[in-house]
Amino acid sequence: MTSSALVPSTPADPNADRVAEVTRNTSETRITVRVNLDGTGEARLNTGIGFFDHMLDQIARHGLIDLHVDCAGDLHIDGHHTVEDVGITLGQAFARAVGDKKGIRRYGHAYVPLDEALSRVVVDFSGRPGLHLHIPFTSGMIGGFDTQLTYEFFQGFVNHAGVTLHIDNLKGVNAHHQCETVFKAFARALRAALERDPRAAGVIPSTKGSL
Repeated sequence: MTSSALVPSTPADPNADRVAEVTRNTSETRITVRVNLDGTGEARLNTGIGFFDHMLDQIARHGLIDLHVDCAGDLHIDGHHTVEDVGITLGQAFARAVGDKKGIRRYGHAYVPLDEALSRVVVDFSGRPGLHLHIPFTSGMIGGFDTQLTYEFFQGFVNHAGVTLHIDNLKGVNAHHQCETVFKAFARALRAALERDPRAAGVIPSTKGSL
């Protein structure tokens, strides 16, 4: 059984902070996520998977997004439900916080290196979920994090945030570096896409008139 609570927070003031909180409870996970898309990069993270918390911290720090995640999941089985469901809940929170998308730049991209590793992420707040991901991980595990779950996290996010997301790890030998460049580039791409464009204030960035 799944239950979720969405706290509406789309501001009437177009210059107000874009904030949302989502609670999602299932028989596998109990999650609360709070985001402020106009924050300073503050993070409070508790998923029970240390490396995953480290990756979520990259989203906050490099996206300048205040991010609070509290998750109690069935880690006695493995990390799959925890990582996927955090992606789902984070996507729901982003969708609520960004609202009707008036005035945002919509598109963002970033290249991020870390030593020998280099990743590229491109995002479109299109309203159409789509994930295209290529990360040739050199290891199946990074600490207690199964690298296969990177896909599950981003798939959950795009499905519920309604974004098109292209992720490519272009180079890398160390799996930690590969993953960290992906999450940092994701954060920077989000920051660019969600930035308010003063030349398009109050305008939905689409010729269709809606996203």
